Amino acid sequence: MKIDIKKLIIVVVLLAVGVYLGGTFFSKDSEKVVVYENTKPKQDSGNFVKASLLSNKNKSTTLQNFNQAFVNIAENVKPSVVTITAEKVVKRNMTEQDEFFRKFFGFPAPDSESRQTSLGSGVIVSDKGYILTNSHVIKNGEKISVRLANGEVYKAEIIGSDEKTDIAVIKIEAENLTSVSLGDSDALKVGEWVVAVGSPLTEQLAHTVTAGIVSAKARSINIGGNTTASFIQTDAAINPGNSGGALVNIEGELVGINTAIATGGGLSRGNIGIGFAIPVNLAQKIMEDLIETGHVERAWLGVMIGPITDPIARAMDVETRTGALVNEVVEGSPAQKAGLKIGDVIIEYNGTKVEHPQHLTSMVSSSDIGEEAKLKIIRDGDDEILEVELGKRPEDDELASGDADTSSEELLGMKCKEINPQLAEQLEIDIDEEGVVVVGLERGTEAAQKLRHGDIIKRIGKKTVTSLEDLKEGYEQVKDKQYILLLIKREQHTVFITLENE
Repeated sequence: MKIDIKKLIIVVVLLAVGVYLGGTFFSKDSEKVVVYENTKPKQDSGNFVKASLLSNKNKSTTLQNFNQAFVNIAENVKPSVVTITAEKVVKRNMTEQDEFFRKFFGFPAPDSESRQTSLGSGVIVSDKGYILTNSHVIKNGEKISVRLANGEVYKAEIIGSDEKTDIAVIKIEAENLTSVSLGDSDALKVGEWVVAVGSPLTEQLAHTVTAGIVSAKARSINIGGNTTASFIQTDAAINPGNSGGALVNIEGELVGINTAIATGGGLSRGNIGIGFAIPVNLAQKIMEDLIETGHVERAWLGVMIGPITDPIARAMDVETRTGALVNEVVEGSPAQKAGLKIGDVIIEYNGTKVEHPQHLTSMVSSSDIGEEAKLKIIRDGDDEILEVELGKRPEDDELASGDADTSSEELLGMKCKEINPQLAEQLEIDIDEEGVVVVGLERGTEAAQKLRHGDIIKRIGKKTVTSLEDLKEGYEQVKDKQYILLLIKREQHTVFITLENE
């Protein structure tokens, strides 16, 4: 057979080229994927930004570190978070159905008293046993129990509670406690990673750890009629039972106390990615006051303020839509002494931008009485700086000293007054409400643990209370008993409590 030399040479060349190209494009080396640590390369230098190379044998160091950060947070923070249970007796008011039951069946309706247990969380903030939580977690609780991460259970003492900010402090006697590190909630930025730790829904889910980001700051929401706090909003999963638990930053520092969630209503009562936490800077101020004095003394500016709506801003020819508009300046207040006027727009407080009126109120409340605060305001289109020495809210003075009617009764560690127009207005209670109102509590007593300013005593022992004289007569009837039974009304709830007669 005659071989065509030219064709053979062409075949050999093509085979050589094929082998070379196959070795180049079909190498068995691991596939490389470039993950950029920044969004785009530097355009001016012509060099790409630093990147991590991944393969099927190697994991990204960056991702490992990121993962380990959350592991470290969980390990360090969980021992500082506790599960709180509060037992309370709730008396149900007589209804028309109950009266029908009694009349037609000849015997009383089923027991109108019930014992309930509420679940919440708390954060150990001191190795001396002080724990931060929400006021609504321990509200009306006769027996407060605290379960640590290691399973140990302790009885807790209520040090104090502030319903306006929904902050409470309780204390346990225990050793070798792990306290959390406090961060700076003012330094938080929207978009930062945060971690929530608490006991959602049931004790069996204690110390659940969830992660998310700071969705917003300075949120104004209404909890129980109060909008004094300026909340941190987060999408870290928070559910009923998480209340009072920890919200920590990526460093594991406490930046907020988880307090509330937004729900879809109806059957949708769980997490939908909108949770709220009280900033730790505010919580710390409230905590210190409660530990030192048993009640909260708030700094006071002395103004009535409102929002800057778009129509108001246009009418006043101002560019801002944030801040607080001064509607009234109280006579003799720190604001008046500093020269603040009606129509001024407060846009900054000590260098922090004021988002809305409640945000300003929160920052003032977090300040110390007597502190020199700097206000940046807009007046007649121009920016000005005013310095004001913060005072003490007169409401606190009035509750401590009473009003024109000085008659009161002190017993069992509590000071009571009859309801009058001044007290009714201060405490936001119905002037026609029957009973006597608690206006003072002796530090360290059982009454200070179980009662609150503004509680209405409806009955002592078997004696219905409508006046101070009734209270004294009722006490005389039961003063020889070891435990004194009181029926109190707090907001819309009526409950029985007992005080030990020392």
